[in-house]
Amino acid sequence: MASEALTHSTKTEFAKNQKRYQDLIATFPHAKGWRPKPPLTQYGGHWIMQPLLEGCLYAQDYFKARPIDFFICTYPKSGTTWLKALAFAIANRSHLDDSSNPLLKRNPHELVPFIEIKFAFFPQIDVLNDKRNTLFSTHMPHGLLPESITKSGCKMVYIWRDPKDTFVSMWTFFQKQNSHDGPLNSIEESFDMFCQGYSGYGPFLDHVLSYWKAYQDNQDQILFLKYETMRADPLPYVKRLAEFMGYGFTDEEEKKGIVEKIVNLCSFETLKNLEVNTGEKYREDIPWKAYPNSAYFRTGKVGDWQNYLIPEMAARIDGLMEEKFKGTGLPEHGK
Repeated sequence: MASEALTHSTKTEFAKNQKRYQDLIATFPHAKGWRPKPPLTQYGGHWIMQPLLEGCLYAQDYFKARPIDFFICTYPKSGTTWLKALAFAIANRSHLDDSSNPLLKRNPHELVPFIEIKFAFFPQIDVLNDKRNTLFSTHMPHGLLPESITKSGCKMVYIWRDPKDTFVSMWTFFQKQNSHDGPLNSIEESFDMFCQGYSGYGPFLDHVLSYWKAYQDNQDQILFLKYETMRADPLPYVKRLAEFMGYGFTDEEEKKGIVEKIVNLCSFETLKNLEVNTGEKYREDIPWKAYPNSAYFRTGKVGDWQNYLIPEMAARIDGLMEEKFKGTGLPEHGK
């Protein structure tokens, strides 16, 4: 995260509160991050970089979820971009044809805003000011969500991924960042910190468990998905997602192949090769140029960690996951 890009935002309601958040954050524990700056700050049992934590605190104070809203909730690099595209295509299919879908011209992150980033730092963007928009997203763990989300009755979907692939995707993603925060740690040092829980929105396993426990308590409000299972056979899960969102496909739509069209439109291969997501193109709706759109589309493959992690590293994180998830029922879910 480019801290300087966020902290030099225009004067907004958030800016009026920013000093208060910064003073509060100064009292929290801090730890070294994957770059020399900014440090990670501990809040609510999780580590978050200060600019993002400021946005989280602002969202907790001021974001007002409606019962009609729908939230894509993820740990970073767990399938967020794909899930945003699917949710947008599902919710808007009735008034968009194949040639006019905004996904063809805009990155999915433009269409489904992060509340701890866009709501705080860029409230002027169209998608936040469009009352018809009901799709939002967050990387916040469940326990840190704004109270209005958990109390409004709005629904949310959570997708999680093998932590080995999640880590590799994060580390390679950060390599593409336009950052003035110093060099990125080596993969070995970053991996060690990830395993210890020192990563943005980490510890990863606790993040997953926070939504798993919430899902067990209220399956009407939360849909819990696994990236690898969904990637292997997306069609039934896209239908399940649509039904859960309240946009279930009709028999006629299924006969016309609408589900397959959405799966193909939102596939990694299709999105990656769109002009908007190639080269060094950046989002046009915000001044923040931390990542080119192409950075969100690397491989999307299951098991790519084998090209980066040695067996001892894989065994370490597998052991941590087995221990953390033991007795929770989570490893068996979605198989």
